[in-house]
Amino acid sequence: MTGTLLVLAWVAVVARVAWPHRPAPARARAMVEAARREGPTARRPGDRRGPVEALGWWALGWAGRSPTPEGARRLGTALVAALLCLAVVPPAAVPAALVAWALPATRARRAERRRLAALAADLPDVVDLLVLGVSSGLTVHLAVARVAARAPGPLAEELARVMHEVGLGRRLSDALDDLPVRAGEPMRPVVAALVASERYGAPLVAGLERLADEVRRDRRRRAEEAARKVPVKLLFPLVLCTLPAFGLLTVAPLVASAVRSLHL
Repeated sequence: MTGTLLVLAWVAVVARVAWPHRPAPARARAMVEAARREGPTARRPGDRRGPVEALGWWALGWAGRSPTPEGARRLGTALVAALLCLAVVPPAAVPAALVAWALPATRARRAERRRLAALAADLPDVVDLLVLGVSSGLTVHLAVARVAARAPGPLAEELARVMHEVGLGRRLSDALDDLPVRAGEPMRPVVAALVASERYGAPLVAGLERLADEVRRDRRRRAEEAARKVPVKLLFPLVLCTLPAFGLLTVAPLVASAVRSLHL
């Protein structure tokens, strides 16, 4: 009897220790294997890949790299450009591949600069509307909501995104803290003033009025800087288009008449 009890106790101890380490059921193992084969960057059934992107996926997979859609698209474009140039002008294959690889990133950076410039240009109007709302007695929450709903431009869309996050349960100050990351550093002083008023009850009207004056002067400075760049930008079409046409219309007839008189 004692031996039977010892055996049962030993079995219970072994079962208790081994239970957390028991093998998963067959269905769970199959799901884990499927997820491991697919991975975060694997193709889903609904995805559609063109031949260029498929070539990039194949090249990255062959090289042992973890492919992403953007990287596969860029690599596929570079390989196609290299192959085309290799068939026509072999020495230009490598430069063409480098240009095709770098062009999407250059376009993305240029689009991001334009987006940030549009947000910075829209900032003075938004600050003026915030000053108007706060001066009329609105709280920070209501002022931001009214500006997001009424103001035109891309910055109002960012404020609408902030209010959407607030509607989902996030605090207004926390949602505003993420705004300079998306809208650029010029938005940080305005966000700091709004957050200080929201969290600590700091005076807001005087600070916003000062910021409105500063951003208006900054916008005027950027406009003057862009105006000073106009003559430099006009040099290219002037030298390559206007001056040759002017020479053909004025100098070429004189040279032709002089050559004709010499022959006579």
